[in-house]
Amino acid sequence: MMHLTTPSATPATVTDLVRAGLLELGDGCQIHPSAVFLPTDMLGTIRPSVLGDRVTVGAFAIVHGGVTIGRDTRIGHRAVVGEPEYGYAVRRVYQGAGAPTAVGAGVVLRAGAVIYAGAAIGDDTTIGHNTLLRTNVRVGAGSQLAANLTIERGCVIGDGVRCSPGSHLTADTVVADRAFIGAGVRTINDKELIWRDPDHEQPLVPPSFAYGCKVGSGAVILAGLAVGEHALVGAGSVVTKDVRARAIVYGVPATQHGEVIL
Repeated sequence: MMHLTTPSATPATVTDLVRAGLLELGDGCQIHPSAVFLPTDMLGTIRPSVLGDRVTVGAFAIVHGGVTIGRDTRIGHRAVVGEPEYGYAVRRVYQGAGAPTAVGAGVVLRAGAVIYAGAAIGDDTTIGHNTLLRTNVRVGAGSQLAANLTIERGCVIGDGVRCSPGSHLTADTVVADRAFIGAGVRTINDKELIWRDPDHEQPLVPPSFAYGCKVGSGAVILAGLAVGEHALVGAGSVVTKDVRARAIVYGVPATQHGEVIL
């Protein structure tokens, strides 16, 4: 009998949680004996979790309360799903509250991925090794987020998006369908770099990436800027102004050198 840990003194088994209505397992689920389920968040709120048919949960994975996982999804070794936000982040303090967290059908969460509470991942999307999705991130269907990405809270990523390894999307960034973000891309949402000074802090303004745009590896996109539909940003560029649709830009600062022909 595999065991699942709760904040109470006595560990609960899968059978215990199913009988208590805190865990629903579809047909053919495979759960590693070392996997851990935590139905109670840091404020004491209990949320059931639901695993669809043929879900696989790997070794030492942690599934928090309120998680729904679609059929044929694979949760990799040491992945964390539904992590409650706790402590200071983005100008407020979080108290460890959980939230409904949705992982679609046919999703692959590779080893070490961390998905915070309130996130939603569409069907047939892959989340790479050690990639972090913070609170309330939304990812569409058929997207591929590679290894070692940081996707900050509130980001919205569309369908069929490709993000290469090691990139950072700052809070509330929007990436539209079919966009391609290269490796090591950096986004910025703070023009003044003022931290923990409420009397002087300015609103945070993330960049946005329109349908089908492509951003080369190592590019830096400054706060509040828009990269237009089907635009192409060259590798290593520093983007200091909006990029219009279908423009080809590169350099430091990035300037236009052509136009994408569709």
